[in-house]
Amino acid sequence: MSTTPSDVLRKTYGDDILLSDDQSEQTVYHLLKEFVYENQTYAVMQSDELKKDDEVALFRVVTSADGEYELVTIDDDDEWETVSELYDEMMFPEQDDL
Repeated sequence: MSTTPSDVLRKTYGDDILLSDDQSEQTVYHLLKEFVYENQTYAVMQSDELKKDDEVALFRVVTSADGEYELVTIDDDDEWETVSELYDEMMFPEQDDL
């Protein structure tokens, strides 16, 4: 599986992105990584709450009709697992010389 780096969110919004949930509560997420896999951009982000548990949030980046970037929750288990594995491979590459 190969990925291509991306920085569309970072260029547009910076390192910290404010997201609202269904109850209109806002949370600041730090953008950890962006990458493209199979022509789809993904974002790996972390709020302070997730950081406490050493967890991350994974999102698919889509472009709305008006050209704005939107973060979409990945509901498909297989897609989520693939994106999670790709992120792990980027952050913790296997060392071939061991």
